Order: sequence, then structure tokens, then C-alpha cells
Amino acid sequence: MKCLIINLDRSPDRLAHMTAAFARIGIAFERIAAIDARQHPDLGLQRQHALYAVQRLSGSEIACLHSHRACWAIIAQDDAPYGAVFEDDMVFSAKAGALLADTNWVPADADIVKLETFFPTTVIQRERASIGHGFSVFRFRKNHIGAGGYLLSRQAARDLLLATAEINVAVDNLIFDPAFTTSIGKTIYQLVPALCAQEQFIGASLPSLIAQERDAARLASGRANERRKPVMARIKREISRTARWIADLCRFRRQIVVPLGSIEAGDQ
Repeated sequence: MKCLIINLDRSPDRLAHMTAAFARIGIAFERIAAIDARQHPDLGLQRQHALYAVQRLSGSEIACLHSHRACWAIIAQDDAPYGAVFEDDMVFSAKAGALLADTNWVPADADIVKLETFFPTTVIQRERASIGHGFSVFRFRKNHIGAGGYLLSRQAARDLLLATAEINVAVDNLIFDPAFTTSIGKTIYQLVPALCAQEQFIGASLPSLIAQERDAARLASGRANERRKPVMARIKREISRTARWIADLCRFRRQIVVPLGSIEAGDQ
């Protein structure tokens, strides 16, 4: 299985970070040169999904999509049944090498396996399948944002390429948001504990470049000072959240904040 790392030419520090991370877990990787929004100022003008009619994707978010598409094209043509894609700010569990060394643990019906955690609350099926090394996989039942680390089948890679041939969508929405037709009919699993997480959640030396641009755009547009939702709206949101929790319980699902596997080798 190929492990593909998306990395900007102007981010050698991040490449050094990933080189050390993969050396630590004993796995080889292939670097994929990321599309740089700074060199393509017209990206923000490209056609976008209707979901972004109010708040359009930034040039960096579209560049991120095209960078992931370069990885999907490789996986779609590769002989291996699966390929893994990582962004260049990931921190790995100490046991990650055991899972990335082969794909024998991947469920036979899996189209996509989310390897990372973004640490929000998400929903998974209660039924689990142990895959060894302290990891399990659960069917994925709700959007879990983030596309910093995931595994794709060849067919899933082809489907994602087709879905984005003429329209731009945020990568994590496209893959993991049930509101998008690309995820309907796909068998998506969540790895628990997660294999990796963005470094910004573990330390602070590699902040999200996309988040920085998005915050700058909000500041420039005046949206940075938008007021919080009124109290009644927040109450309704909490009531809705409780109702969803009850419904999930009745459907044999459970809410979870996916943890990251231990990053200390001594805990293996």
C-alpha cells in the first residue's frame, strides 16, 4: 500500500516533520507536491458546489482539493487495492507502522477508512471489529471532519475523481459528509483509536495553513466580529443534540470523541 504525503514546496519544515514521523514508525512514503494557491490566484473563481453559495471556498481550500485529487489519481491506477493519503502535519500513534505495513486488517467491504481524529463528537455503529494491535474499526455514521489521514480503495478513488471533475468541494465534506452523494452507498469505517491527528492538536509548531488563510479572509470581510447565536438558538441546538443522541441509542449507534492512539513507543 502506498502512503502518499501532500506537501507544499515552500514547506520543507513540514516535509522534515513527516520524514521523521515515518522513520519513527518504519514506513516508507511518497511525497506529492501540493498545489500552491499563491501560484494560482484564480482558484477561488472556479466553480463550487451550491453548499458554498454563501461562504465560498478559499483558494487554499480548492488547492487542497486538487492536491488530494493528485493522490486519488495515483491510487486509482495503482495495483494495490488500497492507498493511504496524509497531509504533512500529522502525528502518528506509535503503533501506526503495524497497520500501514499491509492492508490485511482492512474490512473486505471497506471503501474508505478514516485513520485520523479531529477530536469532535461523532457517531459510529456500536458493532465493532477488532483488527489487532489495540485497534478496532467501526462503521461510520456521521460526518467527522478532517482529511489529514485516510485510506481509499481503488474504486473509491475513481469515484472521488469523477465527483470533482467539474466542481469543487471541501475535501473532508466530500469524503465524510453524508450530505454529499459521494458518501452515499460507500462503506466507510472509523479506526478507533485513531492512527494519527494533526500536530496542531498535539503541539503548536505546525498550525493549519488553510485555517490561517480562512481567518484572514474572515477578518478582511468583517465576519470575524459576527455575534454569537442568541440564547434561544443555542438552547434549540442542545435540544436537537439530545434528541439525536436518543435516536442514535435506539439505532444501536453511539457518540464518541475518537481518541488518538498512544504516541509513546513505551506504551505498545
